Amino acid sequence: MLIPLLNTIILLSSGVSITWSHHALLEKNFYQRIQAIVLTIILGIYFSVLQGFEYYEASFSISDSVYGATFFVATGFHGLHVLIGTTFLIICAIRIFLNHFSDYHHFGFEAAAWY
Repeated sequence: MLIPLLNTIILLSSGVSITWSHHALLEKNFYQRIQAIVLTIILGIYFSVLQGFEYYEASFSISDSVYGATFFVATGFHGLHVLIGTTFLIICAIRIFLNHFSDYHHFGFEAAAWY
């Protein structure tokens, strides 16, 4: 029953950590940039695992009622959004390791963060 609350905390925390990574990028702080984006990726993966666990433990299915259909469709699309965003951030982390971003040239990072 606490999984939705925990997932909300995880999502809010990931917003803080991606903002931390962006500020570190602007300040040319390589180590904090790496720490923050890796933390954000871990939070995204953790969210997805908890979402899967919530689906597994649900006492209803998508075919039970309008509530079940609405729940699984809405949370499913959001879960897909998180998986795609996590993939974008993994690619950005690789690009950060390869030093592809600068304080003035980092649109790919910003696009992933906004997504």
